[in-house]
Amino acid sequence: MSRRRIIALALLLGGATALVSAWTPLGTHFLGAAQHRSHRLAPGNIPVPTERTLVWHKESPFAQEVLRLWSSKPLQDWAKRGKDDVPRVLLSRFLTRDRLPETNAYLQTLSPRGVVGSNWALNPDGDYDFSLTVLTTILWLHGDEAAVLFPSAREHLLRVLLTEEGGTFRTTAPRTLGLVRETENHILMTEGSRYLKNRWLHTRGSNAPRHDNLANGLERKLLAVLAEPAVNGLYEFNSQPYIAYTITALLNLEAFGSAAVRAAARTALDSINFTYALGSYRLRHYPPFRRNYSYAASPSLTFGYQTVFMNAWLSYAPARFEAPAIPGFTGNHAIIAAALPYRPPDRVVQLLHDKGTGYFVQLGHGPGSSPELYTAGRRFLLSAGGVHRGERSLVVARPITLLLDDTAATLSEVFHLSGPGSDFRGWNNSGVYENLACAAGPVHVPARFTALATNGAWRIHSPATGLIVAVYSTPRFGLMAVFEEGSAETVLQSLLRANPDVTALPRAFVFPNGRRLTYDPHAPADAWVMQSADGKTLDGRFDHWPLVSGRF
Repeated sequence: MSRRRIIALALLLGGATALVSAWTPLGTHFLGAAQHRSHRLAPGNIPVPTERTLVWHKESPFAQEVLRLWSSKPLQDWAKRGKDDVPRVLLSRFLTRDRLPETNAYLQTLSPRGVVGSNWALNPDGDYDFSLTVLTTILWLHGDEAAVLFPSAREHLLRVLLTEEGGTFRTTAPRTLGLVRETENHILMTEGSRYLKNRWLHTRGSNAPRHDNLANGLERKLLAVLAEPAVNGLYEFNSQPYIAYTITALLNLEAFGSAAVRAAARTALDSINFTYALGSYRLRHYPPFRRNYSYAASPSLTFGYQTVFMNAWLSYAPARFEAPAIPGFTGNHAIIAAALPYRPPDRVVQLLHDKGTGYFVQLGHGPGSSPELYTAGRRFLLSAGGVHRGERSLVVARPITLLLDDTAATLSEVFHLSGPGSDFRGWNNSGVYENLACAAGPVHVPARFTALATNGAWRIHSPATGLIVAVYSTPRFGLMAVFEEGSAETVLQSLLRANPDVTALPRAFVFPNGRRLTYDPHAPADAWVMQSADGKTLDGRFDHWPLVSGRF
């Protein structure tokens, strides 16, 4: 590093410490939480499905209602509502052909409401790329429809509002002297929009070298970024709210890029959606995530912006794959899902509803992060809550949850456990293996479920036909085992025979068939809670786990 940069970095880290800490993600990247980007994960033994044979409906009553609701919204003050609402109201009006003269006239009054890149103390006008991405969608969907997007409005959009063009490719956050890597969603939104503006101009006659994405090197750099989700997964995995903006940027590229870029964007989307399908059940999803802490306490199993996209896509699916009726999915991200052509692969759609004969999968996210673990059967999904890796990791651990084939929508409505204590910063909730979960805290049993058999701290429940949930719960240790055959009483008696010494349960559990598992509910933050299965030591170094592996 040059002397100039060393001095500048010292000043930035010293004199501007308060400013850096004002934007937590920037401080996090400064201190190395993103180092795993250079660590290539093994792919694992479970490939991402890509086959597409489903015949999707061309129209969706749900999507039409979303567009109607949004096109009816007023065009508010761009400066106050520009980041999310205004571009999507514009897009909805163009898609529905609603009040076009008024909408085109309004668009021509706008000027850029800020600059691209992360908003932080030294870049207070950042985040314009959130708007830029949707404005790019408008250009590509309607730029050739003069009766919809009037030529004068199109030129204003292209020349004034779409601010990024040329061969520049920024991967660092604004005003950090090129030392701090930008977040994934900002890179994809900014550089994807730049690429698509170049592509629009180049395919419509511009001979300027800066608009040729092959000549200026932009496509090559973009393809390298697009390869990341399939190689290392997302750094901002399951992120709230940022996963929505990553998906939006990818959808634009999948719809409007060159053949190579479209294929790479589709591969990235398929990978992201496959891991969502593995870790969700009937559009309930409660995984660990990175960014941001303000969402840590959300009790909703259905809140999650990737769920909004999935719900919108499923509204176009054949009848047997229609989404369950869950309210509240008419938010702005449903518009993008409805507007653009991407649809998930067949197997992803199937997994959202049907877990087949079941599976056990481990998802690695690299050094300094949390793994995801899921075990499923024909009628359930056990979802591990992951582990917090320190304040700078921005990883939120969640309770371990048992999702059933029902309509439960909040955490209190499902079996769950976590611990020790109530602060996720002290949790290692990675204690999930095939049909079993354990943690250093008690099991929460929803009030609607009554135990059918009991003995000491054992409670046996049958929350659905053909499903038995055995719960062992004390203030400092909880365990759940799931069975898809047998009665409550027979399961209880077989568990008592297999585990006669309850003082050993915080360390080991034996299934009635003799399978023995050992674990440490107080495992350190860099180790898997599960230790061995049938005497075979399990690989607890989840920082080095492959991307997707297990029994599937």
